[in-house]
Amino acid sequence: MAKPSSPKLSTPAEIGLVLGQGAAPLWGMSSGERLRRSLTRAGVSEMVSELPQGGEARVLVVRADWVFDQALIDALARRLGTVLVGPDGEAVAANLTLDEARAFATGALPEDAARIGPDELVPAYDSKLRKLMPAYLMPLTAQTAPAIERRMFDGSYKGVTDIVTKYVWPRPAQVVTKLCARLKVSPNQVTVVSAVLTVLAFWMFWRGQFGWGLAAAWGMTFLDTVDGKLARVTLTASPWGNVLDHGLDLIHPPFWWWAWIVGLEASGYSVGASGLTLLIAAGGYVLLRAQEGLFIGLFGMEMHIWRRFDSRFRLVTSRRNPNLLLLTAGVLAGRPDLGMAAVAMWTLISLAIHSVRILQAMLTARPLGSWMQANVG
Repeated sequence: MAKPSSPKLSTPAEIGLVLGQGAAPLWGMSSGERLRRSLTRAGVSEMVSELPQGGEARVLVVRADWVFDQALIDALARRLGTVLVGPDGEAVAANLTLDEARAFATGALPEDAARIGPDELVPAYDSKLRKLMPAYLMPLTAQTAPAIERRMFDGSYKGVTDIVTKYVWPRPAQVVTKLCARLKVSPNQVTVVSAVLTVLAFWMFWRGQFGWGLAAAWGMTFLDTVDGKLARVTLTASPWGNVLDHGLDLIHPPFWWWAWIVGLEASGYSVGASGLTLLIAAGGYVLLRAQEGLFIGLFGMEMHIWRRFDSRFRLVTSRRNPNLLLLTAGVLAGRPDLGMAAVAMWTLISLAIHSVRILQAMLTARPLGSWMQANVG
């Protein structure tokens, strides 16, 4: 039986050491380079190739022939006296004192160290990515590298999102993400291209060139998937990149719907009550985001992870991608005006469903919990 893990410390290990070499590159970088980035992201302040001979320090030692979920590194960095073991009980990483780390590097393990597996170190539910998926810990070989990259990519995906992002984009996005990683294209560069497509879609919608506008809009949504995944798998996420990416996501949809309505009028379509349609489509989008913020403020959790119904409704709720599906259907049918009418109607329905869910949550005993957390273990 594994010994209990040591208590979590307030600060991470001071020194990081990567042992050995990986047998294959991952996402355009060596295993050692990836692990050094991972340790730095976990708060380890100094990376060394050899341990110092004197002094006192906590050392996070990791083997380059294994691939670690970032959550494992983050947790292990703050647990002195803990050895992480693989499925066969093999020691693959440890947070130890300087003397113990020297011994670990030669294959010796401290007798009093807590030996734990990944499931004991990190819970299967990831609240940040809103998904139920155990942290990965996998041996790296030339044969396992492709499967590892796919698992890493899948692990970078949010579990609760819209139907296009969840079911259409993953495999082509993985190909493009890998290409970007190999070419050393940064996530911020992808986001900049995405921003250009956002403006181009707005301009095309405004001119009534709906087909070209939709092509730009769908290209933007695809790159919006790629930039986030690229940042996660290459460990290159930055505060500025997060602001740029999430800020762009948040503000552009109402402007697209406004431009679409202007484009309808410019193209000769009779748009009855265009002002009301714009108010519902654009204003409703703002209200939907406000409802989601209110739910977080009232109950301390996101609305779409509360019950299984809420996660399923997030697939189609009136956000950008589901609305683009409605607009695309309208254009393919030769009636872009009906596409926008469908967006306005679906926005009203989504607002009503959100309102009901908020009221139901108010009548439910607190604290609320996610259905995914209830299914852990």
